[in-house]
Amino acid sequence: MIYLLLFMLLSCGKHETTKPNVDAALFENTPVSYPIAPGKIDEASGIAVSKLNPGKIWVEQDSGNPPEISAIDTNGNFVKKILIKGITNRDWEDMALAPGPEAGKNYIYLAETGDNNQKDSSYAFYRFVEPSVTSDMVATADKLSFKYPDGSHDAEAFFVNPSTKDIYIITKRDSQSRVYRLPYPQDISSTIIATYVGALPFSGATSSAISTDGTEIMIKTYAAIYYWKKNGGEAPETTLMRSATKLGYQMEQQGEAITFDESNSGFYTLSEKPLLNPVNLNFYKRK
Repeated sequence: MIYLLLFMLLSCGKHETTKPNVDAALFENTPVSYPIAPGKIDEASGIAVSKLNPGKIWVEQDSGNPPEISAIDTNGNFVKKILIKGITNRDWEDMALAPGPEAGKNYIYLAETGDNNQKDSSYAFYRFVEPSVTSDMVATADKLSFKYPDGSHDAEAFFVNPSTKDIYIITKRDSQSRVYRLPYPQDISSTIIATYVGALPFSGATSSAISTDGTEIMIKTYAAIYYWKKNGGEAPETTLMRSATKLGYQMEQQGEAITFDESNSGFYTLSEKPLLNPVNLNFYKRK
């Protein structure tokens, strides 16, 4: 059973047809790893570095878990869990910390976009002001309902462009990961139709991130991390249609989360708990 699971995980990158060179000049190839205590966060599907709470990282867990987010510190120590009132966790797959409707405040976005069987007719993002770690509950959250213009998709990766607040969604199971955009302001009173903006030369996207200044983008699969640097003020969809750089990465079993550090000094990855193996928070330092 264990060998079968490992084979399946190693096979998840088989559709990655692009062969970019590994760039060892940007980030360290070997991460600093911090163990996560067993039983606290075993199904991480998204992470985001806090801006309101220095030294803390938010983590979401996917389907079957309560509608809550967890805080850990940058050494992997569990801090607490915070309930998000009035929403459900059908299949949360990624998260981001980004600007939102109210100027001067940061918002957490949770992606209710998982669809393993690609049969759902609509999907959603939940958006709420970033809480303090002293909070026990978030009382209200916006629900941004959307659908694709071309049917159902399973998506586990997204980011929010910090300059425009547009949401970019990257699908997982299509033969080539497709990219869609939800332009700001996102209507919370009706179902938004996402705009298709392009396809990538690989599939299997499990998480993505954009730097705080909006100039760098990463997309993670089970087997690789792809990196782009924007040229001037070009839109993210233009950036993503150029060839990616493949970063050095120590592959995690069920690695489904990635985020830039708030100070842009590197990036973090985190995985779900594989059978019989511990989970580590990994930090790849910028050179």
